[in-house]
Amino acid sequence: MADGTVDIRKAAQAEAYSTPLEELNPAQPALFQADAMWPIFERLRKEAPIHYTADSEFGPYWSVTKFNDIMAVDTNHEVFSSQPGITIADQQGDEGPLPMFIAMDPPKHDIQRKTVSPAVSPHNLAILEPLIRERAAKILDELPIGEEFDWVDKVSMELTAMTLATLFGIPQADRRKLTYWSDVVTAAPGQGLVDSLEHKMQIFMEYRAYFDEVWKDRVASPPRDDLISMLAHGEATKDMEPREYFGNVVLLTVGGNDTTRNTISGSVYALNKNPDQYDKLRANPDLIPSMVSETIRWQTPLAHMRRRATRDFELGGKQIREGDKVVMWYVSGNRDEEVIDNPNAYIIDRERPRHHISFGFGIHRCVGNRLAELQLKIIWEEIMKRFPRIEVLDEPKRSYSVFVKGYERLPVVIPKRV
Repeated sequence: MADGTVDIRKAAQAEAYSTPLEELNPAQPALFQADAMWPIFERLRKEAPIHYTADSEFGPYWSVTKFNDIMAVDTNHEVFSSQPGITIADQQGDEGPLPMFIAMDPPKHDIQRKTVSPAVSPHNLAILEPLIRERAAKILDELPIGEEFDWVDKVSMELTAMTLATLFGIPQADRRKLTYWSDVVTAAPGQGLVDSLEHKMQIFMEYRAYFDEVWKDRVASPPRDDLISMLAHGEATKDMEPREYFGNVVLLTVGGNDTTRNTISGSVYALNKNPDQYDKLRANPDLIPSMVSETIRWQTPLAHMRRRATRDFELGGKQIREGDKVVMWYVSGNRDEEVIDNPNAYIIDRERPRHHISFGFGIHRCVGNRLAELQLKIIWEEIMKRFPRIEVLDEPKRSYSVFVKGYERLPVVIPKRV
């Protein structure tokens, strides 16, 4: 671990408890990148579970940090609307926020979600499972032994991109475009991937042009079982505006990429940080499904979702005003000591491992959550057949984001095969 990261974490711990409560601001990308945001959330859960930050780079906002309060907001879409967007950052660009069904309220939300949900139905997952397993096996069989490599690039990105390309019905040769575009969507200008807002918008134009061609192809072809065909032929979606179609493509790209990819990386990191749990898994591979759920909780691959108050409303004794930005910090709710026993610990055989908030609650609960769990289960079943151990060589490079809680790089070595 770099000394600078240690220093940031120590400073963040001290600052979290010395800063006046009303000035606390958890929405700091640099703290998330250093994995140093935890003390702020710890203090907010104890002293101000419903907290107002008047000044931040994202404007004023309310933080909701405890599990049950988050669930109350997430399941009350009449008071807490997902329009016009679901991230704390307001979408930039001349045309305003891209419409997408996760940032809609009923009835339109329900109609559009219902159109694409067959792609991740139990029936379709049963069809996808052998294909995902075959690809996972091939990815793992091609990994170097005894040499350092980046797990994020070689495994996490690769498997999720392959699956997402299949769901979209696009050529596998284009799969890494999906990874790149997904990263661009959530990238902050000047942090390595995009130089400026103008650069970001230029990439968006290329992204949109690609999927405009996919749409034209699906409209001109008989219905298929991929997501774009479902939208192009769905009774409620076939006449949607081009921006709305593209907004849903963006949603499905990010949703299909970030959750699974960052949890695959997070599982390797977590097991290395907790070698007793890795030993437990090796001794009993039947714990893989439980380990997957625990990793999804412990990692929390999307740190928050945002809502907008549609009217004045009292929450936890605080008066939220109509129009206020309300941020549900899933990353904090998953560490709520009053709901989850020993929440900072990584325990792969928890009594209720699926009792977490990473997929959200209510009408906006992640539509692809079972697919994410399936990919994670498969990759670990295949890992355990091949490698006694995957060793993390250094701290990961984390995402500079308060939304995507992920990894850009994770250096590992596989000492030997089974």
